[in-house]
Amino acid sequence: MVRIVLFIITNLSVMILFGSILSLLGFWSSTTLGLVRMAGIFGFGGAIISLFLSKFVALSAVDGVIINKASNDMENWLLEIIHKQANKLDIVAPQLAVYDSMDMNAFATGARRNAALIAVSTGLLKNMNQESIEAVIAHEMNHVASGDMITMTLIQGVVNTFVIFISRSLAKLISYWTSFMQDQDNEQFNTNDNQYGDVNSSLTYVIVSTLLEVLFGMFASVIVFWFSRHREFYADAGSAKLVGCRNMISALQELKCSYESKNNTNSIIATLYINSVKKNSVISDLFASHPSIDKRIEALQRGTYLNKSSYFF
Repeated sequence: MVRIVLFIITNLSVMILFGSILSLLGFWSSTTLGLVRMAGIFGFGGAIISLFLSKFVALSAVDGVIINKASNDMENWLLEIIHKQANKLDIVAPQLAVYDSMDMNAFATGARRNAALIAVSTGLLKNMNQESIEAVIAHEMNHVASGDMITMTLIQGVVNTFVIFISRSLAKLISYWTSFMQDQDNEQFNTNDNQYGDVNSSLTYVIVSTLLEVLFGMFASVIVFWFSRHREFYADAGSAKLVGCRNMISALQELKCSYESKNNTNSIIATLYINSVKKNSVISDLFASHPSIDKRIEALQRGTYLNKSSYFF
């Protein structure tokens, strides 16, 4: 709750600041107020809808099966581990799902920490020992306990809102400027092309706002992915506290050698995986949802995040 209130207050404060600047410049109007509302609705709307549909989308994407009742010893053990870790983290035990895939992977999703889902691949269950599997589950459980799904949704909503608001505000200023220049030309040559001027102004607004939304959207993605990588380090540290640092490092080392499924590379839920496939380059690192496994292992060995018991971002 504190996290939600903090994000809402921050978002509103900065929006008011931008509105005040526009007011001082003489551009504050009912139209600008409408833009603020529209930016907030569309900025948060898509992110929130995605959050509430996350379970359905994720399960559909991997064709996962929810395990409500164990049918074998492995499923029974997995359910026991999830309930045991949930008790330690003081949360309601997430649902368990298993999906068929050769790669060793797992993910957590859900709109609320007490109504979450953890899914594991058959490749992970077949190729990892129990200590490493327990560490992977503990990593996902820490995502759930820390409310990472809603945190990332709020961050995405904030940046979406500002992308829409700032790009369209700048586009409006530019269209005003082009319209003003057009009027100056009309006065200089004693012509009256108001109709064409209005069309040009509207066209300028549409083109500029679209280009700016694409450009700012790319910068916004860098911010969102930075937060995402930050959360992975904390989830690794949380897992190390639950099952031991050595077991978490061992799990990461095994994930590093995992088979890379072509289906997962282009999956719409690739950012959820504990082991997200990515290329190695400076640019791709900026848009990576996960830090490299080598960096994650190094952070655990140094204890960088182990002494930070709580965090908001």
